[in-house]
Amino acid sequence: MSSIKTTKMSNFRWVICGLLFLATTINYMDRQVLSLTWKDFIAPDFHWTDDDYGTITGLFSVFYAVANLFAGKFIDWMGTKKGYLIAIFVWSVGACMHAACGWGAIGLAGGSIVALTTISVWLFLACRMILAVGEAGNFPAAIKVTAEYFPKKDRAFATSIFNSGASVGALAAPATIPLLARACGWEMAFIIIGVLGFFWMGLWAWLYEKPARNQRVNQAELNYIEQDSDIAEVQDRKNVKDDEETISFWKCFTFRQTWSFIVGKFMTDGVWWFFLFWAPAYFSDVYHYTSDSPMGILLIFTLYAIVTVVSIGGGYLPKYFVEKRGMNPYLGRMRAMFIFACFPLLGLLAQPLGAYSAWWPAILIGFLGAGHQAWSANLYSTIGDMFPKSTIGTITGIGTMAGGLASFAINKGSGAFFTWADGKGELFSFFGFEGKPAAYMVVFSLCAVAYLIGWFIMKSLVPKYKPISLD
Repeated sequence: MSSIKTTKMSNFRWVICGLLFLATTINYMDRQVLSLTWKDFIAPDFHWTDDDYGTITGLFSVFYAVANLFAGKFIDWMGTKKGYLIAIFVWSVGACMHAACGWGAIGLAGGSIVALTTISVWLFLACRMILAVGEAGNFPAAIKVTAEYFPKKDRAFATSIFNSGASVGALAAPATIPLLARACGWEMAFIIIGVLGFFWMGLWAWLYEKPARNQRVNQAELNYIEQDSDIAEVQDRKNVKDDEETISFWKCFTFRQTWSFIVGKFMTDGVWWFFLFWAPAYFSDVYHYTSDSPMGILLIFTLYAIVTVVSIGGGYLPKYFVEKRGMNPYLGRMRAMFIFACFPLLGLLAQPLGAYSAWWPAILIGFLGAGHQAWSANLYSTIGDMFPKSTIGTITGIGTMAGGLASFAINKGSGAFFTWADGKGELFSFFGFEGKPAAYMVVFSLCAVAYLIGWFIMKSLVPKYKPISLD
C-alpha cells in the first residue's frame, strides 16, 4: 500500500506539448522565410512589386484554406501519429523546393524581365501550394493531441504553450533567416530551415502514442488526463455519446457551435497573417530598415518577443476563471477572449506613434499579436469543450479554412492597395498620412476592431456552454 501512496504522477503530457510547440515553431519558420527574404533578396532578382508578393501570400492563404477543409478530416481518419508525420513531411519538402524557384525562373525566362517576374511568381506559387497542404495538418493534429493528453481545464494553457511556437518561430526567423540569406543566398535559407522538419519526424515517431498505450505515462497521470470522464463530462456524455462516434462532415455545418468557431477564425486569422507576412516590409517601406539590417532585425525580434512572452499568460487566465471563480470552461474562455479582443485596439496607435520612433509600432504590434495568440489558444479550446474528440480535427480544419480565406482577402487586398497607394502619393491620405503609410494606417485600423466584432458575433451564436448532442 505504501508504494501506491508514494507513486508520483509522471508528466509526460508536457513532453508531448513540447513536441507540439517544436512543430509549430518549425511550421512558422518555414512560413516566414519568404516574408523575410522577398523584399531585400528575391524582389531585386525577379522585379516583384507589392502586388506580386500580395498575390503569392494571398493565394498561399487560399491553398491553406482549402487544404484545411480536408486536413482536419484527414487527421481524424489517419490518426494523430501517422497524420502528423505525413503533414510535416509534405510541408518540409515544399519548403525546401522553394530554393529551386530561382534557378527554374532564370532558366525559363529567356532574358525577359516581364517573363522572369511572371514565371518566378508561378514557380513560387507551386511551392507555396505544397507548403500549404502540409502546414494545414499542423493545427488540427495539435489540437486533437491536446484533447487526448490534457483535461479540459488545462487545454487552453497547453494550447497557449504550443501555440506560442508560432511567435517563437516568428521570433527566431528574423534573427537567423536574413543572415542566412546574406551569407549563403536566399535559396539555402529555404533549405536549411526546411530540413528541420525531418528531424522532428524522428522525435514524433519515437515518443508519441495515445496516453493509454504510452509506457511513459503512468496510471496516476492517465487518471489525471482522463479526469473529465469521471466528473465534468459525466453529464455531457449522456448527450454527446461515445468519442469514437464521428459527426459527418456536412452535419458539422448544422451546429451553431461550428459557425461560432468559423466566425472567430474568419474575423481574426487574417490579422495575424497580415502582420506575419507584412511586418518586415512595413519597417522597410515606412522606416527604411531592411530585414537584414541590425535595426530591422531588432524591431522584428522585439515585436515577436512581446508576442511570445505575453501570449503564454493567455492560457492561464481561463484556468483562473474556472478554478478560482467557479465558471464552466466555456464561460471562462469567453470572458478571457473578451479581454484579449481589446489588445488589438492598440494597433490604432501604432502608426501615429511611429512618427516619434519605429520602436512604438514594434511594441504596440507586439501586444496586438500577443492578444491574437492568447485569443487563438482559447478559441481552439472551445472546440474541445463542445465537440467529441473524434470530430475535433474536422472542426479545426473547417475553422482554419475560414481563417485562410480571410488571410487571402487581407494579404492580396493589402498588396494591391499598397501598390495603388504608393502610386497615388499625396493624392491619397488617411488620418494625416499620405501614400503607402496612409494605406498601412487603413489596414491597421481594420485589424484593430476585428476581434471585438468577432467576439460579439460568437457570443450571439453560442451565448452559453452547450455541448453537441448527436440525438
